[in-house]
Amino acid sequence: MERLTTSPSAGPVCQDEVGRDGHPLKSKTAHHGGDGLAATPQAIDEASGLATVSGLSWPGVNYFCTTRRGGGSGYAWASLNLGLHTGDDSDQVAFNRQTLCARLPGEPVWLRQVHGSDVFDADAGVVLVGRGDERNTCAPLAQPGPGEASDARLAGSELPVADAAITLQPEKVLAIMTADCLPVVMASADGTALGVAHAGWRGLALGVLENTLHSLRRRRPDVKAWRAWVGPGIGQAHFEVGDEVYQAFVEHDAASALYFVSKEGEGKWLADLPSLARHKLARAGVNHIELSGECTYVRPDLYFSYRRDGVTGRLATVAWLTQRRVDEGLSPEGSDLP
Repeated sequence: MERLTTSPSAGPVCQDEVGRDGHPLKSKTAHHGGDGLAATPQAIDEASGLATVSGLSWPGVNYFCTTRRGGGSGYAWASLNLGLHTGDDSDQVAFNRQTLCARLPGEPVWLRQVHGSDVFDADAGVVLVGRGDERNTCAPLAQPGPGEASDARLAGSELPVADAAITLQPEKVLAIMTADCLPVVMASADGTALGVAHAGWRGLALGVLENTLHSLRRRRPDVKAWRAWVGPGIGQAHFEVGDEVYQAFVEHDAASALYFVSKEGEGKWLADLPSLARHKLARAGVNHIELSGECTYVRPDLYFSYRRDGVTGRLATVAWLTQRRVDEGLSPEGSDLP
């Protein structure tokens, strides 16, 4: 899979991708920093046409978010729908997942996502329950619910009920599905610890990002520097929420009010999910944060969006480690963040 690079003056241009105005699409660029933005290249698999979105290259980590291109589904699910709970034909979704898996080192660890804050330890096979710095406890895997049995069969076992997953094992592929919610990838700076999280407003408010980082730190207390990528999700201009969502954030963190715009006289707010995620990651101690700058709502040609379409498919964000820790016989490179 070809990965495009960026320059300080302009985002990457994918020659195979053109916008509705006929001009090449460009990704946003910005500065690097403790909680800053960074450019998001688009990578195109020339052989299959599978289009993916990713961030800057990380040592020891591969990660990307799929788009709706490159699969075989039709109608509202065209074409690379990876969610079996969406009403799409299950055989077609299985084909789409096989198309994705052909580009991965192994079968992804799928989750039964419930807009919560629990974290699945994919190495230990247990769900970690907790918030913030509270002590995590283990919870058993749950049987798949109605409409989820096919997901479980494709995953090869019961699905973990969680909205995040972590691993320290190379080539163990973590996966989450989204269609407006944010996919977030986290990793140690040396590329030997990895986590992914499904972050809608409920999960963000409950602390799914903090819990994921906390679970990683429990496994790797020696790591001092962490990084994160916030993938495509709904933008603020199209994410109208009620006062209960605003209160869910500001009651616990007054600074969160900066990421809401009031619609006067309507009791409604426009919520900036990517900025809320960046704010929470920075407060939790993540050293380098990238935002994709991609809004799923405004790009029906590239992304599924539940709020825009109602009946729609699901994107998948997948990530895996490529190297072992120093004490396992391989010295990781690039342990210092830029």
